Amino acid sequence: MDVPAWVPSRGRRPLAALAGGVLCALSLPPWGFWPLAFVGVFALDRALAGAPAGSRFRRGFLAGMGLLAPSTWWMVAFTPPGYVVEVALFSAVLGLALAACPPGRWRWLALPGAWAAFEAVKGRWPFGGVPLSELAMGQVAGPLAGLARVGGVLLVALVTVAGGVALSAAWDRCWRAAGLALAAVVVATGLATLAPDGAPIGEVVSVALVQGGGEQGTLDAETDDREVFLAHLRASQAVPAGTDLTLWPENVVNIDEPIAEAREGEELAALARRKGTTLLVGVVEDAGPGRFRNAAVAFAPDGTIVARYDKVRRVPFGEFVPYRDVLEPLAGDALPAKDAIVGTAPNTLDLGPARVGVVISWEVFFGDRGRDAANGRGRVADILVNPTNGSSYRGTLVQSQQVAASRLRAIEAGRAEAQIAPTGFTAFVSADGDVLERTGVGERKVLTRDMPLRTGRTLFLRWGPWPPFLLALGLLAAAAALARRAGTGPAVVESAPAEPAPTEPATPPAGA
Repeated sequence: MDVPAWVPSRGRRPLAALAGGVLCALSLPPWGFWPLAFVGVFALDRALAGAPAGSRFRRGFLAGMGLLAPSTWWMVAFTPPGYVVEVALFSAVLGLALAACPPGRWRWLALPGAWAAFEAVKGRWPFGGVPLSELAMGQVAGPLAGLARVGGVLLVALVTVAGGVALSAAWDRCWRAAGLALAAVVVATGLATLAPDGAPIGEVVSVALVQGGGEQGTLDAETDDREVFLAHLRASQAVPAGTDLTLWPENVVNIDEPIAEAREGEELAALARRKGTTLLVGVVEDAGPGRFRNAAVAFAPDGTIVARYDKVRRVPFGEFVPYRDVLEPLAGDALPAKDAIVGTAPNTLDLGPARVGVVISWEVFFGDRGRDAANGRGRVADILVNPTNGSSYRGTLVQSQQVAASRLRAIEAGRAEAQIAPTGFTAFVSADGDVLERTGVGERKVLTRDMPLRTGRTLFLRWGPWPPFLLALGLLAAAAALARRAGTGPAVVESAPAEPAPTEPATPPAGA
């Protein structure tokens, strides 16, 4: 059987898979050209056409490398061995997901489900998951962003891959399949515009975001904690008096005792009184041998501490070390010396005129933290805030992806969101996911804006990620069943076409 012209030759298919992953990476922040995701899926599908399971796994692994090696490069500064393990592990997960796709044209039904299943696993396992470099982070800048309020990042991934499938089927001139895939994209996007959303309650809260500024790429061991605190204290002098809510970044108050007993606590109380504002600050407190707390602590305008939220989702190998007893003898000083204590209180705080949903730094990458705040345990958040600290990372890869994550959380919850960082990016985000204002990297600046208080429940708040996850599994199961019923479908032979058989010489005419 001849290899059709639209399929890359056998030797080029692994390269097509790798290129597909790279194109998907380039659709993400900080590069962020979102249409490249569709082209990346198209290239990946070309590489999978007709391939046996082993080849699909290997090409999926290469696609994962192309996606994750550039887009999670920030981890090298954090943990070089962790970066290698993360890229290899999740590339293998993508390979396994794509190996589950049938080789024939029924793969077009399975591929969106396979990718969504890959992101679902990566976002939860191991050690709580690493939900970065998701397709939705790029698509939040495009027309598919509204799907997040219906089914979160998994639904955005499903529909994005369906768009790539439509391109691949059209290239193959399978117009029916292409039309069905394109119709799924259009219908899903259209229905998302009609889905329930949060709604303003007619009130606003004045908010100031304080970015103290400073050099990017600095480690805690190289930083004077007192100077970081003072930089934010000085920057706060620009906060207008009477501002309802003033927000500081994560862990810019780093102390060895409870905040209520520290000198910094007295200075923060004085700032709240002087400005007549409710002040929410990021505090790291020593909590005894091998332990610390990472919290957002609120000071009322009279200087009293009125609320606190301790971070729940910790960064693996940053804020806690899994299997420390096993790894510490091998890694020694390369591992963080202390583990953060997991918070247990709800992440919705009553702060003056607003009920504030707090997601601290890493937590913004997890849809369930914004969902917990906006659903509330008796208290439903009016706005979301994300105090964070990415100052130890060079470049803007992490910071850009974090802004994208804040945009997604805002859309999912139907709430306006504020992100606050010590060296960038600090930003205001609308409930529709639009970045209204953002600082640059390294600058000292105070952003002020009225944030609308909102109520209501999106479909994502009601159901979470379960509908798109179950849909993903259903697509994989249906494709497998249909492929078995039809054989493998019109698959492409992986091997090169056989050489033509030699022909017998013609019998010479008699008498020649």
